[in-house]
Amino acid sequence: MTSSAGSAGSARPVTSTDTLTRDALAVLQPGFTGTSAPDWLLRRLGEGLASVGLFGRNVADLAQLAALTGRLRSEREDLLVAIDEEGGDVTRLEVRGGSSFPGNHALGAVDDTALTREVARELGRRLAECGVNLNWAPSADVNSDPANPVIGVRSFGADPHLVARHTAAYVEGLQSTGVAACTKHFPGHGDTAVDSHHDLPRIAADLDTLRGRELVPFRAAVAAGTRAVMSAHILLPALDADRPATLSPAALHGLLRAPVAEGGLGFDGLIVTDGMEMQAVSATYGLERGSVLALAAGADALCVGGGLADEDTVLRLRDALVRAVHEGELPESRLADAAARVRALARWTRSAGAGKGAEPAPGIGLTAARRALRLTADGPYEPLTAPAYVAAFTPLANIAVGDDTPWGVAAELARLLPGTETTTCTAESAAAAGSAALIGGLLTAAGDRRVVAVVRDVHRHPWMADALRTLLDARPDTAVVEMGVPQAPPRGAPHLATHGAARVCGRAAAEILTGLRRPSSGG
Repeated sequence: MTSSAGSAGSARPVTSTDTLTRDALAVLQPGFTGTSAPDWLLRRLGEGLASVGLFGRNVADLAQLAALTGRLRSEREDLLVAIDEEGGDVTRLEVRGGSSFPGNHALGAVDDTALTREVARELGRRLAECGVNLNWAPSADVNSDPANPVIGVRSFGADPHLVARHTAAYVEGLQSTGVAACTKHFPGHGDTAVDSHHDLPRIAADLDTLRGRELVPFRAAVAAGTRAVMSAHILLPALDADRPATLSPAALHGLLRAPVAEGGLGFDGLIVTDGMEMQAVSATYGLERGSVLALAAGADALCVGGGLADEDTVLRLRDALVRAVHEGELPESRLADAAARVRALARWTRSAGAGKGAEPAPGIGLTAARRALRLTADGPYEPLTAPAYVAAFTPLANIAVGDDTPWGVAAELARLLPGTETTTCTAESAAAAGSAALIGGLLTAAGDRRVVAVVRDVHRHPWMADALRTLLDARPDTAVVEMGVPQAPPRGAPHLATHGAARVCGRAAAEILTGLRRPSSGG
C-alpha cells in the first residue's frame, strides 16, 4: 500500500512499507557470532540486508572465511562483506597468530609510497580471495597527540603530508584489487586523549588547524578515489558544538559532501559510521536514536556488530529507521539515497572484479617490516648468541586491536634461540610488587642470560617507564624493543624500534637481535 505524498518533514511517507523496510535493512552493516552464517542472517539477506561486517570471532582460517562469504553470497550475490583489516596491530584475517603485514606507522617510517601501495595491493588480493570486498581501512588519522590511546601505530605518522601521500597510496593499492577502501576516521581521530569506544573525545582545534592538519589526508583519499569514508564519534566544536561528527550535518554534509569550491571535500561515495554501539554515541543518544540522527546527518551505512551481534539489534535498528520516516524525523528521500549508495558500492565491487588480475607478492610484508626497523645504540650492537630472557611489558590493549592477537618477539627468538624464556609484566603486577621487587624477581629468573625488554608505547605508561628504568639501571646490556610509537630511546641500551607489534615486525626484530640481519641505524 502506498501513502499519499507529503511535504518536507511530513509524517506521511510516499513509499510502501515494504520498500522502506528493505531500505532500512540495506543501510545496516551488522555483525554476528560464530564462523558460519546463522539462519537469521541468511533470512534478512533475502529481505533487503545488503552488507555484513566480519570480526575476528568470525574467522578461523582463510579457507573457512572463503566458505562463509560464499554461503552469504548464495543468498545475495550483490553483497558488501566488510572487515577491519588494517594490517599491523589491527588484523582480523590473522587474529589468532598476528599479521603478516606491518601497519601504517611502519610504512610511514619507511616513507616509500610504492611500498605502501604494494603492501595494500597484496592485502587487498588476500581479502578478495576470501570474498571480502569492503575494508574498513586505511586509517588516515594524523597522530598529532603522542598520548593518543586509540590511534598510535595505526597512523602513518604525525606529519599531515606524509599521512596524506601514504593514505592515497594505500587506497590506490587496495582498490586496484577491486576491494573498496573505507578511509577513516573522518574528520580525524589523531588529536584525542580519549578512546571513543569508552567516551566522547573532544578536539579543541580551530577550523584553520583542522583544515591544515586533520583534513589533509582525507582530501588526498578523496582525490585517490576512495569508495568509502568512515566517520568518527568525536566532538569538534569548531564544526559543531553539540553533536559528534557521526551525527553532525555540518561535518558530514557541510564538510565531507560539500563541493570543493564551497570549502568541502567533494566526496560522493559511501559514508560509513564507526561502530554505533560505541559509548561515545550510544551512552548519550542511545543506539536507535543515534542511528536515526546519523542517517539524517548524511551517513549512508550504520556499522554495528562489534559488541552487539544478534538479530534483535538488526530488527531494533530496522524498525527505528522505518518509524523515524513515518514520524517525520528522517526524510524518506535520505533513507532511499543512503540505501542506493550501499547498493551502488556493491555493484562497483562486482564490476571491478575483486581480486582478478592481482599478482601475488609473497614476502612483501616481511620486506616492509625489515625496512621499517630502526636501531639506536651508543656503540656496536652485540647480537644474541645464546638463549635470552624476554620481559614483555604489556599494556591493556585498546578495543580496536583486541587482546586475542599475540605480539612481541619471544616466539621468534625462541625459534631462533631454543631455550629462550619469557615473562609478562603488567600494570597490575608492577603496582602489586613495586618496580624494584618486580625487576628483582625478573633478574633472578633470567640468571646470566641477556634480557630483552619488549615495550609498547612506553611513553604513555608511567608504570612501564619506571620498571624499564629500574631494569636498565641493573642490567645496562638489556636490549629494548619498542613495538609502539617510538619516542626518545633510553640512553646506553640498544633500542630497536619496530613501529608496530605485528607478528612480522617481531620476526624482523628477532633477525636483528640474533645477528641474522644487519640493522639500519636511526636516530
